[in-house]
Amino acid sequence: MQKGSIRVQTENIFPIIKKFLYSEHDIFLRELVSNAVDANQKLKTLSSLGEAKGELGDLKIEIKIDAEKKTLTISDTGLGMTAEEVDKYLNQVAFSGAEEFLEKYKGQNEANIIGHFGLGFYSSFMVSDRVEVFSRSYKEGSKAVRWECDGSPEFTLEETEKETRGTDIVLHLNAESEEFLEEHRIESVLEKFCRFLPVPIFFKDKQVNNPTPAWTKKPSELTAEDYQHFYKELYPFSEAPLFWIHLNVDYPFNLTGILYFPKIKQSYEIQKDKIQLYSNQVFVTDEVKDIVPEFLMLMHGVIDSPDIPLNVSRSYLQGDPNVKKINSHITKKVADKLEEIFKTDRKQFEEKWESLGLFVKYGMMTDDKFLDKANKFHVIHDAKEDKFYTLEEYRQAAEMLQKNKDGKLVILYTTDPVQQDAYIQQAIAKGYVVVKLETIIDNGFINQMEMKWENVQFTRVDSDIIDNIIDKQEGGDSVLSKDDEAKLKDLFSLQVPDLNVSVEVKGLSAEAPPVIATRPEFMRRMKDM
Repeated sequence: MQKGSIRVQTENIFPIIKKFLYSEHDIFLRELVSNAVDANQKLKTLSSLGEAKGELGDLKIEIKIDAEKKTLTISDTGLGMTAEEVDKYLNQVAFSGAEEFLEKYKGQNEANIIGHFGLGFYSSFMVSDRVEVFSRSYKEGSKAVRWECDGSPEFTLEETEKETRGTDIVLHLNAESEEFLEEHRIESVLEKFCRFLPVPIFFKDKQVNNPTPAWTKKPSELTAEDYQHFYKELYPFSEAPLFWIHLNVDYPFNLTGILYFPKIKQSYEIQKDKIQLYSNQVFVTDEVKDIVPEFLMLMHGVIDSPDIPLNVSRSYLQGDPNVKKINSHITKKVADKLEEIFKTDRKQFEEKWESLGLFVKYGMMTDDKFLDKANKFHVIHDAKEDKFYTLEEYRQAAEMLQKNKDGKLVILYTTDPVQQDAYIQQAIAKGYVVVKLETIIDNGFINQMEMKWENVQFTRVDSDIIDNIIDKQEGGDSVLSKDDEAKLKDLFSLQVPDLNVSVEVKGLSAEAPPVIATRPEFMRRMKDM
């Protein structure tokens, strides 16, 4: 039997690991299962190179609970460890076996090796009073070994009996962590962190993961039904998505994934944090605001990249040029997909605009590169006809009649086609084109587009009398005397608390209503802000 002290770079690191290494204690299971995946993937690599002899057998991971002994065991059938390797990898904190393995076998499936930090194993001490490791190497003639540590820098290492290749990690759970002896607790952690790991994982003799999720396959290998099925796997209670984008990049960075456009109702039951970030199929986080553009945070799906930098707990992103590149790439892919659908099936695009409009408008407001592309497929809906216009199409339809004295195209819009119907009918009677802008984002959208689009002004259809709605410096002459105008002003003057009312007397066309109450455009926008 060998006894000794674990070699650490910082004195008394175990209390730090135990309390502060991870913000979520259940992450220990992700780390240990990820290590087990590494052990299986490494063995596969060595076998493909002819360096591991014999049959691979079933490469799998098993998790077992023993409530009586208060133990949780994670077992794998991977390459195992010799006594020397146990001493090297378990007794030297922050020395990563995966990192050394990658260095030695560079170019040989390195994307399948998860570990980068060398601290993951020690997360077991967050929940354990004592940890035992039983391991037998794939190497011919090697003997099984047992390692034990109680969370102090002291350990024991000795030969033991183990018939099968691989590693068993036995956690003797502490009193505060006995929740992990409950089956439903383990199931929820496996569901959260390990549901797509690339090696079969068994709990209670049942496989609990999908080792080959849709995003790991080539788009050419998948049907529309496959994409729909995977969406249901991710979000079993959601309606079918509008469409999806398959990400598959290996240069200048690695990125795979599938992003779905969900149906968004007019009530905007908005749920962010629906995109899951993985690193080589290991769940990392659903807080992806640094990776995914803000305007696409309402999308659903999965992105997977080993190039996205993560801290020791894989919980928070760090600043890195790759993150910006990935963000830009996702923006471009989404814009390209929307343009493709608009060009190839405009009818389908328009049918889905109620949900798509939120993404597109928000993107146009916040991302100028997206705006440049979106100008080709952003549409506005006619207030009375089942017709949509791009900005250019609206310009062609309305430019003759709807230019103001400054040469700007005036886009007339309604926020409530029923309540504002009388104003809409008057505008249509004059040959004007009125469109619907009735969503919660539209007030901010029109303010932004007036700054970004050249020579365009938005005016709500009820913001003035129809003869003045577009300021062309034209108007009818009043047939009233100054005294008559003053009497009319007095007649219609209102004294309403908290409401400033001004009365104007103007010459109108014969068809116009004799009295109209309006709120000027700039005042209404100020109120709506």
